[in-house]
Amino acid sequence: MATGGNAIRGTRVGSGPMGEQDHGYHADRIAVSYWDGLGNETVRYFAAGLPEEEIPETIDHPQSGLPAGRDKENPPALAKAEPYKTHLAYVKERRTDEEAVQLLEDALTQLRERRGQ
Repeated sequence: MATGGNAIRGTRVGSGPMGEQDHGYHADRIAVSYWDGLGNETVRYFAAGLPEEEIPETIDHPQSGLPAGRDKENPPALAKAEPYKTHLAYVKERRTDEEAVQLLEDALTQLRERRGQ
């Protein structure tokens, strides 16, 4: 007599009582719309019995990569793209030697006061 694996005779792999209703596909759901700053809409579904405070106010919008909020009139602001700074731009922002000396003196004074206490 040849048997294969753990299968019970007369059954198929994957068959059984687990249908769509057991997976929750037919559970009562509510649709919540989210809009991003560009006006794109995304609809997410939540369980109907879920308390209102557990439904998020913002989500990440998959198409634009921006956040999306539930309020269509006031969507989240677009992300600000910072311009690329060259090394010279950072060099221009550096403090002068006099400011650096003053900052060092202030830091040393604070350290001396803390050690003295």
